[in-house]
Amino acid sequence: MLRRLILIGTIGALLGIAVIYFIPVSSTVIKLGFLGCVGVAWAGLLILLWKRKPARIVLLILPLGLIIPLSLPGREIATDELREDYVKRLSEYEGTIYFWGGESAKGIDCSGLPRKAFRDALLSYGLKHANGQAFRAFVEQWWLDASAKALGEGYRGYAAQLGIEGTIREMEYGPLVAGDLAITKSGIHVLAYAGDGKWIQADPGIGSVITLDGRKDDNGWFTTPVTLHRWQLLNHTKVQ
Repeated sequence: MLRRLILIGTIGALLGIAVIYFIPVSSTVIKLGFLGCVGVAWAGLLILLWKRKPARIVLLILPLGLIIPLSLPGREIATDELREDYVKRLSEYEGTIYFWGGESAKGIDCSGLPRKAFRDALLSYGLKHANGQAFRAFVEQWWLDASAKALGEGYRGYAAQLGIEGTIREMEYGPLVAGDLAITKSGIHVLAYAGDGKWIQADPGIGSVITLDGRKDDNGWFTTPVTLHRWQLLNHTKVQ
């Protein structure tokens, strides 16, 4: 019975990994199922190998690899470094197909693009600097979804309003920095400022992630009323 339980859990975990890799949609159900299967496989192996001391020690230490980073003290984040990595990661999705609800290189939507790029930058920063604040922000944003509308409404304080609104075609770019977000007043779309007058977005009309000049290129979102926002952790770095 135990071996069967371990086998089921292991197969489930592998299927979960496959689903997460091949299906771009971010889903709480998928996340819960994956974590549950991993937990079952871990518990089963621990019981099965309990009498083998080396294996037991390794299995008991494994969860600490997840807990310790989250328990590290939070320190001030170097916003310039984090922003540079975030903007670089945004550009790496250039050409990725648009997929509603997607958050991966297999397919991504308008809010998934800045969220995934920023989340991965947080994880990289946390690993590089052993910064607990960055790790905790990464996990929170991985677990909790946020649509363009939610970001525009200040969901969980992720993004701060800059007090700038208008259209991308006509607005003044002087106060902006790369990585800032333009969210349509309707809440149905979000674009990220790439610097030098250019904007990157997962455009459902074009069907992919594309970078265009907000003044020169023809794109319907550039004449749609938007409000400007900035990731709170790039706006200030209150230690948590």
